[in-house]
This record gives sequence, C-alpha cells and structure tokens, in this order.
Amino acid sequence: MFEKLLIANRGEIALRIQRACRELGIKTVVVHSQADTEAKYVKLADESVCIGPPASRDSYLNVPAIISAAEVTDAEAIHPGYGFLSENADFAERVEKSGFVFIGPRPESIRLMGDKVSAKEAMTKAGVPVVPGSEGALPEDQKEVVRIARAVGYPVIIKAAGGGGGRGMRVVHTEAALLNAVAMTRAEAQAAFNNASVYLEKFLENPRHIEIQVLADEYRSAVYLGERDCSMQRRHQKIIEEGPAPGISRRLLDRIGARCADACRKIGYRGAGTFEFLYENGEFYFIEMNTRVQVEHPVTELITGIDIVQEQIRIAAGEKLRFRQRDIVIKGHAIECRINAEDPYKFTPSPGRITAWHPPGGPGIRVDSHAYTNYFVPPNYDSMIGKLIAYGDTRDQAIRRMRIALSEMAVEGIQTNLALHRELLADARFVSGGTSIHYLEQKLALRGA
Repeated sequence: MFEKLLIANRGEIALRIQRACRELGIKTVVVHSQADTEAKYVKLADESVCIGPPASRDSYLNVPAIISAAEVTDAEAIHPGYGFLSENADFAERVEKSGFVFIGPRPESIRLMGDKVSAKEAMTKAGVPVVPGSEGALPEDQKEVVRIARAVGYPVIIKAAGGGGGRGMRVVHTEAALLNAVAMTRAEAQAAFNNASVYLEKFLENPRHIEIQVLADEYRSAVYLGERDCSMQRRHQKIIEEGPAPGISRRLLDRIGARCADACRKIGYRGAGTFEFLYENGEFYFIEMNTRVQVEHPVTELITGIDIVQEQIRIAAGEKLRFRQRDIVIKGHAIECRINAEDPYKFTPSPGRITAWHPPGGPGIRVDSHAYTNYFVPPNYDSMIGKLIAYGDTRDQAIRRMRIALSEMAVEGIQTNLALHRELLADARFVSGGTSIHYLEQKLALRGA
C-alpha cells in the first residue's frame, strides 16, 4: 500500500479521497489553486501545495505543476478524482512516466474509451449492445452521410467523438437539416475537443439513463456493482441519481451487468469505471464509458457496502479484487441530490460567501461536501458544493428520508437548488419511478410557459 498519495482535484471529491486515504493509513498531499487556499481539505491534508492562480488552466489543468508537487513531496501515487484531468490519457501517461502510480485505468484504456467511436467499436466486439448508428466516424462524402442517416432513420443525433459533459451533440429531425448540423457539430467538436470527428446515432425519443458500476483489477478479474438510474437531468447534466433502477427486472440488469464485467476483462480494463446506457422499451444501448470515479458513486456504496474510492486505491497498488460477483449483494435503496450554488430555476451560478450552513442528519443520511459556514464559493469552477444522499430499506423509505433531509438543510448567503430538489422529491412522476431523461426539461419548459 502507498505511504503518501497526491490528490489532484478540489471540492467535495478531494475531501472524499482524503477520507478514504486516512482510513487506509495513507498520508495525503493536496494541490490547490489560490482560490482554494482556505478549503477544508487543504487544512486537513498532511501537506498542501499551491499550484497556481484560480483559473483551472493555470492550476488544476497545469500538468507540470501537479507533477512537480508530487516530486517535491515524495508522493507515490496521484488520484485525479473526476473532471479536470481524470480522463486525460496524456496526463495518466505523464504520471506513470514520471515514476508515479496513476489511480485509474491504463492510459491506453482511457484513450480507447475516451473516443466515443473507438469505444462503440470495442463494445460491439465485446458483445455489449450499442445504439444503432454509423459504423465509426461519419465520412466527408455528403451523399454517404445522407445514406447512413436514412438507413438509421430519423430523428438522429450527431455526436462529437471526443465529446462529453453534454457538449458536441445535435439532434436532427429532417434530412434538410442534416448536413448543416454535421458541419456545425464538427466545428464545435474541433474547437472544444481538438477532434473534429463526429458520428451519428438513432435518437431515442424517451429513454432512461442507466449506468453500470464496475471494478476490475490488473489480473483480469472484474465485477459489476449494480446500477444507477440518472435520468433526472437537465442539458445532459445529472441532478438526481438513484439505485437500484426502479421498474427494471433484476434478471435484465444482471445480464447487462455481466456483459459489462466481461467487456472489462476483454479490453484489459483496470480500476473503477461506469458503463452508461440509454434504456428504452426493454433494451439497453451503450453510449459511453467513464474511466474514473463518478460523482454519484455514493449511491452504489450505500447499496453494496463497498467503498469504491478505497478499492480504486487498492487496485492501483497492485492488489487483487477482494470479492467475486457472487459476493456482491444489492440491499436497500439510495438516492442522491446534487447541491449546486445556483438559482434553482434559472440555473445561473451563485458564487459567494456561505453565511450559514446547516446540513441534515438522521438515519440513512450522508452528506458529502467541503462547504461550511463562512466558506467562500469561488466563481471559477463547477457550481456543485455538495451531495446529499439518503438510504432506506425500500425506495419509499429513501424518498421519505430524503424529503426530511431536504426540509432540514439550510444554506444562507448564496442561492442553491434545494428548492428544486424539494419540488422533485414531491413530484408524482418521480415518486412513481422511471421518468425519461427529457422529463425535467419538459417540466421546466411548462413552468416557463
């Protein structure tokens, strides 16, 4: 096991990794920008290194500064968390070439799954079902693009091969709009991801977003840890996540989970990962794989009893998986609400000083947050300031506990989306379970009208 680990991230995930390390007896080094000097996890770290000004490009994306911080503190491994450099294959490669252990998959796995075209091809070979669409990137020949779209059938969605986070996507309902949409998405993809390749898929009208959590070691052992339903989202950004997925048969979920674990073995995957699917009319369609820890990993931790962050670290240290598939037991239900510093309905960011912070408690309640009274939320980063997770023996109990927790939670000095969460936890469609990925946006559009 490592003696010292560097955390190359910020916010709640930096604190989450730090807690996992402390339990494992590992000393932590935290890198931070000037904007995060007063952060809780910086104060709690064994060592901290300021790596630059507030702007992400000058700090959390500054690879030489992060590597230098690891060198001067004698860290042995680097955990990238999520976001920032967590799925950057060049960074993972640089970490390993510099003599450190990257807490995550091998660079070649990140590269394979980071390109959506190569990821789909790999999953097709591994027997994982994918959304009908183009075989590989769309060609330059416009007539061939039109032919492919006709064969798939409208509506279709154009996606950037190197995209993510909801960017680089365009839905096309008619042939007349197709070529212009392809050209615009290529230009956007080149600007955002330095990769102009795009591909085409059938656009599913009312799918759910279901994801499968996996763990795999370097000895080709792999397990799946159940699933999460992340369908409550806006502009492809998740708002509420839960597990298990309501209304889908366990047999069907186990079948797709087993295929995901088998795919990990076939591609030689190592570490934690998440297979993301669209689910409609009883069928799963692979869309992408996230080669890192997910924001919503606490949902799975609560229903399986497995600490995913600790397992990431154990795997990176060369340990074998400590359990087999038959050891994984899904028990109870968990729901996570992302708490963001933003207007609850306009979604405009609300940075500033938190004058009062009152997190909830009680049976089955977990709060993952780096915020506290008098904490200043900087304007430079993602607006998420915490996650509220409720666990119950049943979904109904988890919902009731979440409602109570939301009613107790109070944040003053800035705006948060707590009001939206309180409304959604009382929403009849959410309570019944199984809403599509379009539900929240449709609900908000009706409110606006």
